[in-house]
Amino acid sequence: MTPLRFAIVTSFCAAASVLPAAAQTAPELQLPETVVTATRVPTLIERIPAGVTVITRHQLEQSGATTLADALALVPGLTEVASGGPGGNTSVFIRGTNSDHVLVLRDGVPLNDPSDPGAAFNFGVDTLAGVDRIEIVRGPMSALYGSGAIGGVVNIITRPGSGPAHGTVTLGAGLPARGEAAANLAGASGSWDYRLGAQALDTTYGDTIPKRESVYAGHREFYRGDNGALELGYTPRPGTRLFLGLAGRTSTFSMKEHGFPTYDSQAYRGYDNAWNGRLGATTTLFGYWDSALTLAHLQTDRQYLQPLEALDPNAASGDSRYHGARDVLSWNNTLHLASRGALSDVAALFGYEHRLDSSNSRLDLVTGGVPYLSDVRASATSDAGHAGLQGTLWRRLSVTADIRGEHARYGGGAVTWRLGAVLALPQLRSHLHAAYGTAFRAPSLYDLFGQDNYGYAGNPALKPERSRGYEIGWSTDLPLAGRPKGLSLGVTYFENDINNLIQTVFNANFTASTQQNVARARSRGVEVTLTARPAAWFTADLTYTYTDARDLSTHTPLLRRPKNRGTIDARIEPVPGLVVEPQLVLTSAFDDYIENDLGYPVGPGLSPGGAYANLAVSYRLRPRLTLFADARNLFNSHFEPASGFAMPGASLLLGLRGGF
Repeated sequence: MTPLRFAIVTSFCAAASVLPAAAQTAPELQLPETVVTATRVPTLIERIPAGVTVITRHQLEQSGATTLADALALVPGLTEVASGGPGGNTSVFIRGTNSDHVLVLRDGVPLNDPSDPGAAFNFGVDTLAGVDRIEIVRGPMSALYGSGAIGGVVNIITRPGSGPAHGTVTLGAGLPARGEAAANLAGASGSWDYRLGAQALDTTYGDTIPKRESVYAGHREFYRGDNGALELGYTPRPGTRLFLGLAGRTSTFSMKEHGFPTYDSQAYRGYDNAWNGRLGATTTLFGYWDSALTLAHLQTDRQYLQPLEALDPNAASGDSRYHGARDVLSWNNTLHLASRGALSDVAALFGYEHRLDSSNSRLDLVTGGVPYLSDVRASATSDAGHAGLQGTLWRRLSVTADIRGEHARYGGGAVTWRLGAVLALPQLRSHLHAAYGTAFRAPSLYDLFGQDNYGYAGNPALKPERSRGYEIGWSTDLPLAGRPKGLSLGVTYFENDINNLIQTVFNANFTASTQQNVARARSRGVEVTLTARPAAWFTADLTYTYTDARDLSTHTPLLRRPKNRGTIDARIEPVPGLVVEPQLVLTSAFDDYIENDLGYPVGPGLSPGGAYANLAVSYRLRPRLTLFADARNLFNSHFEPASGFAMPGASLLLGLRGGF
């Protein structure tokens, strides 16, 4: 970590720690176990007809997670595929759908990059500054959030500050050359509230080119990232709040040149910077109408700089730059209706959204003296309206229904809907849930308007990719070791059918190409979750996901979707204040585009499965001071999440976290 970055973060920590209100701090109130993302209305998790995972700030700290990819590693139905170390492209596949079928939100604002060729999100860059909780909803969710939510939604959530000033400070260092400094501060004074977060992360790790490849040289790679978030709120009267939210990041990281053959580059660098802001107001009218008006802006700037290296057999060089921007105006409303007879917890939703996406990007590569140039300079708008209704009958049957219509200047429009229900069976300590919905992904700006010097031209006549999917599940609580809820078991079957998939199509003599809606796919599978609480000091979460994802045209498995994936996460507190959290992730073999031991691509094949383990240990020295240790890839696994890209080697971080 550079001295300047360290000084900035530690100065923030020191300033926060001497605030007069700090001495009056009480622990923050814990939110009830409710979820916002799945319905747009805070809803008890057992009443949600979808696969939902909630990761709280406390869980993030206890598990040792420092990046978004760390935080999501144990989510059932979700597979992470990292092409390199931190900073390099990390894709997420939910329930076997494509990586660009996952919509990422921050406080409800879409973060997927307009300048990315598939308008996807890179999960390998973001750290966790200012994050209060993360909600992951699996299944088609376009009826609430629009384009991209075919596989599911990941919502990164902050919340307003409240009470006297309080926060945390984290400082850590480790091996190989790993360091972290982070601070969070929140509170309220009079009509004002605030929340701030800052994080600086430096890490050096082993070569992500697999040791099996002849080009492996054992070079060190690195990632440096700064992340910050700020939210200010003003409450002029009870029930009304004006707010301003800002979040940004800068990052620099090593990259590898996967040419023909792969070359273990020492000078290839990536730079990924982004910021987003929200300005808006929320109010409650007449005691039952919640209304929120928000104007948001997102900007992304990426550069991949590859100098020519004398030893590179591919004689590759490049300077590719991507600039994306998004403006979103949204108006969302919830009417809390009075209970009548057998009907309770009734809420009606409606809203409007206008969005403008733009990209000004240029890919510029030279290999063996031959240039490859690709660019897109374009923008597109869309308008959408949505409505929904939810309620509970006889306090047993919770029902949700949502519909959304979206019109875009390019790529056509889509009407999507979702219907779900949860039946409580208290005598059996069980719940049954079922849901059916449709979803879509609009063509990206590159799909519509991209071009290159090899004859590729985008297709403005493309239609959206469309899907329909359903799930049905059961969950129950069972006694164990004298504890009424000592064991919790959940099983969900899911299926998604996707058509109009966009693929590149060449002309007869391969001199030109464009995008067309020509492909179909289907994914189906089972998610199993098991939580055991045999004692107050021991909890274990086990997940297993079976996924069968196939191209319906060729009946071949889709790449990088392992059929079997399991995780184990235990929290052990053998003595008060000492918490040990081991984690294990196991992945079966999967189909991929294989890179052989000489570093050459050889075509589709089966890539071996693997496993890796993490270990986090924390000890509370004082009520507000904790010593922690975090070991990643504890046993130095050489598993390749994508063929030709090995996991970073083992690393260790030791540090202190103080609360005030």
